[in-house]
Parts: sequence; C-alpha cells; structure tokens
Amino acid sequence: MNAPRSKALEAAPESDRVDETPHPRENFDFFGHHEAEQGLLEAYRAGRLPQAFVIGGPPGIGKATLAWRLARFLLAHPDPTAATVQGARDLGINASDPVAHKIAAMSHGDVALLRREWNEKAKPARHYTEIRVDDVRQASHLFRSVAGAGGWRICIVDSAEDLNNSAANALLKLIEEPPPRSLFLIVAHRPALLLPTLRSRCQMLILRPLADVDILRVIDALGAPWTEASESERRVAAERGQGSVTTALSLLADDGIAIDNQVRALLSGLPALDWRAVHTLADRIAGRDRTAQCDRVMTAIVDWIDERLQSEAAHGAARLAPLAEVWEKAADAAREAEALNLDKRPVILSIFAELAAARAASA
Repeated sequence: MNAPRSKALEAAPESDRVDETPHPRENFDFFGHHEAEQGLLEAYRAGRLPQAFVIGGPPGIGKATLAWRLARFLLAHPDPTAATVQGARDLGINASDPVAHKIAAMSHGDVALLRREWNEKAKPARHYTEIRVDDVRQASHLFRSVAGAGGWRICIVDSAEDLNNSAANALLKLIEEPPPRSLFLIVAHRPALLLPTLRSRCQMLILRPLADVDILRVIDALGAPWTEASESERRVAAERGQGSVTTALSLLADDGIAIDNQVRALLSGLPALDWRAVHTLADRIAGRDRTAQCDRVMTAIVDWIDERLQSEAAHGAARLAPLAEVWEKAADAAREAEALNLDKRPVILSIFAELAAARAASA
C-alpha cells in the first residue's frame, strides 16, 4: 500500500527515489527485516531509543523504507506508554493517518530530509553530486524550534555517502547537541566509511540483504510495470539481485537481463576479450537517454569484481591488487561520467581494457 504523492514534488526529480517506484516515505509495505523492526519497537516502548541511528547495509534492501516507517510511527504515536504503542505488532500505521499524508507530501513540520538536491541552475539541470553544508544548516532550523504537539523532531539522511566533509561535520555537531526527543536516522550503504566521530555518536543497525523470496514479494507488491515481466524473468532478477530490490528492478527494466547476460559472457572470458562484442555493448548503452542501461553494466562489472575479490581472497592481497584498483577506477569513472554528463562509451571500453590487464597480471 502506498500513500499518495504530492503534486508539488513532481516538479523536480528526487535523488532518493528509484524510477517508477514509490518513494520510501510513501511505501507502507515492508519485508524481510522483522527482527530489526521489532528491536526498534521494543526500544521505543522501553524509552531506550538513542539520539541517532546509522541504518547500514547494501543499497536497495529497505534501509530508507525502515527509516521512514519508524519516523511515521513515532510522529503518529508520540507517547511510548500509550496503549496503541504497547499493543502494536510492528511499526506500521494506517496510510489514511494524517501523519502519513503529511510525510508523503513532505509537509510535516517535524521532519527534515537530507539528500542530494536538484540544481536548477546547472546546464542541463541535474542533482548536486553531494549533500552540502548549506543543506545541513537549513535542516538544523528544525532542531531550534518546538516540535508540534510536544512530539518528535526527526532528520533522515539518505545517504551518508553523499555528505561532503563540511556537511558531515555540521551533522555531527547537530547530533552532539540535540534537543530532547530528537532523532537522526542516517542511511548508509558503506557505514564503515563514515567519519569515525560521527559513527561513534550513533547506534549501528545493520540490515542484511533480502532473501530472494522477499525480493519477489516486493516486486509483487509494486505491481505494474514490474509484474508484467514473466515469472521466470522475475526469478532471475531476484536471484541476481544479490539481496537488493533496486538491483532486481534494474534487471527487469530496459533490457536489463539481456545486458546483464552480455556483460557476464564478456567477463567470463577474461583476460581474453571479444572486442567487437565490447564495442557493441558500449554502443548499446552509450546514448544520453541510456543511463539505466549504463548503470546496469557498471553494477554488473562492480558485482563481478567484488565476487572475484571475495572468492579469490586466499590467493593473497598482492595478486588481487590489480583487480581491486580496477574496482576503484570503475566506481570513480562511473561517478564522474554521471556528474559531468559525459559520453559513457569511452568509460566502458577503458574499464574492460583495465579488467583484461588486471586478470592477465593475476593469472
């Protein structure tokens, strides 16, 4: 079940929304993290919620959905001793609740969201590449005011990896000096890379990748266009999704499975490469309107490198060092191409050349 989206939010794309899916604040379906949800509910009932959580784990497993689910529950039930809280089975609230409508419309006065904002002044207009210190300063106004109805003030960060150094330090200062009944929910895909001082001020809540059956349940709950794929395609997407709904959905969209098959075939032959096939792949995903397909290729490459690094760890760090270097280069090149709106073709060709050389060096 999903809450209605505010028309005002349709003016600019949201950096924390996956295309054609509900934003996590609109999503009332929640699968696969029962233990984590129950732990949060019990902590709230007992008055033991910390001032800040880092909700960590791989992208696309429900971290932001859990953050918004907790925020809705606290704002709808500000008294932890109330019978509705003590008798609650989970953190769900009714989609018709006024809190749900306000949060879906981003009009709740006690909630701040830190994410990469839309830059209308850029040519062409696009999202900023990071969460800026000015964004944190704007959110800080929430914590200088009185919460409505004596309730909670909640800041959600999605995601921590997007914070630049100045923004991370400004957020740290807020967390160190919070007013009563304030809560920071920090979504982090790689929590180990957070500033140590910021990490030390937060309670860690690490979510595991979803089981295939839970990914299939999410796809069923989302409905069209995702359920228009055949049952076999949905199962392949769930199996290859590595516990991530976002990855599974990317496989179901825009020839994702076919592109993934193409990349897997090329990678399986390394260090040898069929350069004609590589050029065909690069041409297939190089257009400016092919961002999703390019992302699919980059994800498949990074996942393959990660699998090799884990499965071949016994061979020693020195042997795997060339592959690890390509992992970093691939991620950096993808980010730069996206930020600067560059042609993706040279990036793909370069990464495959680097991979071939790395595999030859480690043979």
